[in-house]
Amino acid sequence: MLNLERFVGRAVAGRILAFLAILILPLSFASAQESAGQLRAGAARIDVTPDAGEMPPGSRGVLDPLYARAIVVDNGHRRAAMLTVDAGALSTATWEELRQRAESELNIPRDNFLLTATHTHSAPFVRGAGFADEVFEAVRQASARLQPARMAFGTGKSWINVNRNIIHPENRRWWEGPNYEGPSDKTVAVMRLEALDGAPIAVYYNYAVHPVVTGNLDMISADIPGAASNYLEASMGGDAVALWSSGASGDQNPIFFNQTYDLREIRIADYAARGEDISNAMPPGGQGLDRDNPRVQLLLDQQKQVNSALGLMLAEEVLHVMRSSLQRAQEDVVIAGGLQTATCPGRRRLDSGRAGYPGTYEDADPIDLQLSMLRLGDVYIGGVNAEIYNLIAQRFKAQSPHANSMMATLTNGMAGSGYIPNDAAYSQYTFEAVSSRLKPGCAETAIVDGLLDLVEQVEQ
Repeated sequence: MLNLERFVGRAVAGRILAFLAILILPLSFASAQESAGQLRAGAARIDVTPDAGEMPPGSRGVLDPLYARAIVVDNGHRRAAMLTVDAGALSTATWEELRQRAESELNIPRDNFLLTATHTHSAPFVRGAGFADEVFEAVRQASARLQPARMAFGTGKSWINVNRNIIHPENRRWWEGPNYEGPSDKTVAVMRLEALDGAPIAVYYNYAVHPVVTGNLDMISADIPGAASNYLEASMGGDAVALWSSGASGDQNPIFFNQTYDLREIRIADYAARGEDISNAMPPGGQGLDRDNPRVQLLLDQQKQVNSALGLMLAEEVLHVMRSSLQRAQEDVVIAGGLQTATCPGRRRLDSGRAGYPGTYEDADPIDLQLSMLRLGDVYIGGVNAEIYNLIAQRFKAQSPHANSMMATLTNGMAGSGYIPNDAAYSQYTFEAVSSRLKPGCAETAIVDGLLDLVEQVEQ
């Protein structure tokens, strides 16, 4: 690059550069304006509840259906899709297949495709060969329903989550329970899409809580995300669709979770009576529960009620934001997306035990983390393909140059990292920290800096 100061001096060089900036600015502004255009939006919902042949072993039926929900947007220049599926996780191979199909069949660039799992713990983690086709049908139908639209963004607060890592009052070791003083972002981010006559098309909402209320039932359920989205869709009416987006909930439980804690103690006693100690290793689902026990029956029934109540509470806050807290609606929007891979050192655990003690490890292969960014107008959705501690998302939002920023986790595949604690949390021997397959000191900054780099990229 030419060093002007060397030839003409600093003062003159400054005037020359200022003059060039005046000439270039209109060109840059025009370029940005050319990428904006009239928003069109469409949405769809497809039932993806497993049939009898796909039910996991020990299943006790269906409590509520599972859905794939999609929003497709277009501005005359670019398209983008947001797809949320009621699933514990979605593989990277599934994301790759779906985004390639979206590009080839629906003209949606692969970088503009967000695939998010709701992370319900009450859905099969392995689905049949036709599952991707079922899920993609939601995107296809949403694309077919594109219509002129406008969008608006707002935030609210919901107190249905709580930090879940505490010091056990008896043994003084790290354990799982409601930590009312622990880090916990209560923000509900809400993006409403509506037709030009005001009719609702869809709402995309982001919140950080683990969908684990119905886990002991051993029944198919979309948990809190399903309860909230179903309530929202009934409230909006018509064909409007409500897409849940998983916030940074790696260390966030539902605030009302007492039945699970009570059932855990019952299970520990049941196993102990058979000579097995599971006090520091919890089997999945409701294994080991005597379902003829009236106390167990009561607690399981209460979990169904709690799930509906928490979904209602979250949905009502989303509705409140849509009614009274949205910013000015936009019709002409920029649509842009980007991807980046962050790589951090890996480790392999050599011992066992759920929590309370430091683990022992050996070095393992580095682990790739998939980062994504989707810009819709002045809304920025940062994606990470893992379960993230809440403070990492709070750091990203605090450092983002745009107030309308959020983090969607379990998005665009599934990393091999396990949980990703913030750096300081590795000194807390919680089950998330000791089970993480990442060495401490890398992932937090790699994720935040990578997402900030992507923000700059989609601003171009």
